[in-house]
Amino acid sequence: MTVVFGGICPHPPIMVPEVGKEGAAEVKSSQTAMLELGKRIVDSGADVLVIISPHAPLFRDFIALNVSPRLKGNLGQFGAAGVSFDLDNDLAMVKEIVFQSALLKIPVFEMDEEFARKYHVNLNLDHGMTVPLYFVIKAGVRLPLVAASMGLLPEEQLYAFGAAVSRSASRLGKRVAVLASGDLSHRLTRKAPAGFDPKGKEFDLKMVELISKAQFEEILHIDKDLAEKAGECGLRSIQMMSGSLDGLSAKGEVLSYEGPFGVGYMVAVITPGEPKPGSGILDKLLVQNKEPGEESFLVSVARKTLENYYKTGKLEIPEDKDIPPQFSGKAGVFVSLKIHGNLRGCIGTLTGQYKNVVAEVAHNVISAATRDPRFYPVVKEELADLSYSVDVLGPPEAVNSLEELNSKNYGVIVRSGRRSGLLLPDLEEVDTVEEQVSIARQKAGIGPDEPIQLERFRVERYK
Repeated sequence: MTVVFGGICPHPPIMVPEVGKEGAAEVKSSQTAMLELGKRIVDSGADVLVIISPHAPLFRDFIALNVSPRLKGNLGQFGAAGVSFDLDNDLAMVKEIVFQSALLKIPVFEMDEEFARKYHVNLNLDHGMTVPLYFVIKAGVRLPLVAASMGLLPEEQLYAFGAAVSRSASRLGKRVAVLASGDLSHRLTRKAPAGFDPKGKEFDLKMVELISKAQFEEILHIDKDLAEKAGECGLRSIQMMSGSLDGLSAKGEVLSYEGPFGVGYMVAVITPGEPKPGSGILDKLLVQNKEPGEESFLVSVARKTLENYYKTGKLEIPEDKDIPPQFSGKAGVFVSLKIHGNLRGCIGTLTGQYKNVVAEVAHNVISAATRDPRFYPVVKEELADLSYSVDVLGPPEAVNSLEELNSKNYGVIVRSGRRSGLLLPDLEEVDTVEEQVSIARQKAGIGPDEPIQLERFRVERYK
């Protein structure tokens, strides 16, 4: 068996009558559509319900699955504590999804009590789960649940997670219904929660069109600027659900769409059909055997050092005779690791700590992979997907004003007492000197009004 149902659900608590009271009437179309969606889940013969929520504990570098024996939650924070849920967790399905995800090189972690304590997360079902559950249960759905957090991974990996759900269903012989919980634009009107942007309506209309035609590849590659300006919260959940239907013919049907509070609410059903040769896009997205481009000497050192470290557990540095003269001196070095364009680790030194630049690269690449506190350590299955860049820093020089900085040409060091923060130049997300200095302040824990000393430095970037 496999995935037998796909759905998209909005999750405004006001939609639940016990919460919204008379205001719930404003979303009558969504309520009616959600009851219809629940009836269709029943008709699909599903054995398991998987819900993907953007409001479950959210992580940048992995997808999380709740492994609590019982999945519980209520709408108490919205004034309706009596609306509560206590469902079986299909732990066999969870374990299989983790296994299949690992085969596809998708980082997935299991959230248990120890995990919750360590990362200060709440394992109770969030409203992205409980609001859809209210309606589908009312429609007669009585199924064990798998509760998945939406991830902030690249689109390819989100889609592949859905494929892992489908493969798990096949392996276990289960019929699975997959629901993507998420609202569309939060910027439809002047009174919308996130303010107004005309791109909000454009995004919503585009999503309604693509879902109605089950055009998953277009959804996967929808314009990122358009999605960002729309202020949506459901796109990634939808991309994850879409992957569960990879390789199948599919029929999309939008049961309702409305936006009475400046937020777009879409209820939609995706009905999977028979396997459709040539329709799968997973293989195109996860091609691993790329022809390697020509890489610089320092990037080659970084890559070979890290791969050897994961193979042998030893740090090996090229001998002096094998080092080009321009790298035989000391200098500060930053090594950055990315996967699919997303940062995976970055560690560096302002001044040289080892006998030459190559030794600096070798030490820092291992630190970037294993000691960056913002990320879990890189695992060996990720090595093939890593891209590397190495920044060799020139000596810092003091400056007296922002006019002497340039975010494209110079890195910046911000100092206040013993605190200091550094930011490299020419970063994709930094467009102005003001942004550069502000981020460096934040990294150092220096307040926006505290006096600072500024230094700039040049870098040579190797890729």
